[in-house]
Amino acid sequence: MRFNSSWLNSLGIPGFLELARHASVAQMLERADFKDRFEKQTPISLLEFYYPLLQGYDSVAVQSDVELGGTDQKFNLLMGREIQTDFKQERQVVMMMPLLEGLDGVKKMSKSYGNSIAFNDPPQEKFGKAMSIPDALMPKYAELLTDLDLMALKGLHPKDAKVVLAKAIVTMFDGEEAAARAAEHFDKVFSKKEVPEEMPIHKVSGSPIRITDLLVEAQLAPSKKEARRLAEQGAVELDGERQSPDAQVLVQKDRILQVGKRRFVRVVPV
Repeated sequence: MRFNSSWLNSLGIPGFLELARHASVAQMLERADFKDRFEKQTPISLLEFYYPLLQGYDSVAVQSDVELGGTDQKFNLLMGREIQTDFKQERQVVMMMPLLEGLDGVKKMSKSYGNSIAFNDPPQEKFGKAMSIPDALMPKYAELLTDLDLMALKGLHPKDAKVVLAKAIVTMFDGEEAAARAAEHFDKVFSKKEVPEEMPIHKVSGSPIRITDLLVEAQLAPSKKEARRLAEQGAVELDGERQSPDAQVLVQKDRILQVGKRRFVRVVPV
């Protein structure tokens, strides 16, 4: 493993200017998104032009034979080949993988888009998220993420196929036993509409309490603004009853606070 700061930091102004000579504005505008933004007169910063150059120089610095990347990096990966030629090196082979769309089925999977399944999500969360994958995307998820038999998967009912896929994803990171428990949890909560037996506990010392404050305290929302948005969308329930953003709730006994379909907290009085 190498950190590119070890060669980029030592470039200096002369080295950086010399590197800038290895690409033209015309080359940069061949990149699809740059070309589109240029035609629409949407600003493109010089920093965005520099990035492919610096990434390309990484290939020169390590004398890369093969560079791996997503299809969204095609322009930058090919820039490495161009710069290698200028530095009298043999051009690297570029291998690209298709991007995996996130749970929304539109944008690429990304934490910043809120459409991802994270490695460190709890097993039940991974399973629930996998069950929300659009039916049309299931074959792609199975092909790119698992070694499941695609033909056999396509022969199943979509719901059954999704359970097989969700179990496979959870098994990869948490094991078969955790996958089985996650499947059982999902069946209870979503198919049979039961409240899960195990959930985090949050103790409340003051009551009544505004629902938005409770969501933040129980770590079901990162901020009061987000808590209000969730409530306005009808995603917040207390003991099965939908809560408005300005609701004041009493916690004089154990109560079940729910956000969306998968997140539960048992709220208890101190």
